[in-house]
Amino acid sequence: SKKKGLSFEEKRVRMMEIFFETKDVFQLKDIEKIAPKEKGITSMSVKEILQSLVDDGMVDTDRIGTSNYFWAFPSKALHARKHKLEELESQFAESSQKKEALQKSIEKAKIGREDTAERAALMEELAALRQKKVQLKAEIDKYRECDPDVIEEMRQTNKVAKEAANRWTDNIFSIKSWAKRKFGFEESRIDKSFGIPEDFDYID
Repeated sequence: SKKKGLSFEEKRVRMMEIFFETKDVFQLKDIEKIAPKEKGITSMSVKEILQSLVDDGMVDTDRIGTSNYFWAFPSKALHARKHKLEELESQFAESSQKKEALQKSIEKAKIGREDTAERAALMEELAALRQKKVQLKAEIDKYRECDPDVIEEMRQTNKVAKEAANRWTDNIFSIKSWAKRKFGFEESRIDKSFGIPEDFDYID
């Protein structure tokens, strides 16, 4: 069966072994020769793997003259891991504090809301009162038309609407009169052309 290739992370681990085992400084061309032979990392992927380790601060690099040199020592890796561990422990402690504070807030919020028989009775009474409120509002709305203020408001609204309708009626009669004089149209023809009903008149 065909041998399975190394994963990206496995290649990173093996490349770090090159630095830790030799404790030496290398150029890219050196690693491209060593990695395939000793660690099974294809030479084509060496540059990408090396750059990822540099980006993560696991491998140091410096340019001397026209060449780039790479190195990594176990002591630095240990320090980096220790720093990362301290960072994670700090985050964990902060998260624990937040969790504890939230738990206290939840417990505080529960005070007075315990599932007692008295609270259940009060909640039931509250639900009944809310339902009663809805029913009373519906009853009030039903008789709202009999409210003197509402009736007066409707009367005033009707008056304004009636006056407006009669103004437009007056305007239409004026236009009809003008059309008859100007063009000699018969009134029935004007009514038919503009969809004016025969019983069109002012509102009493």
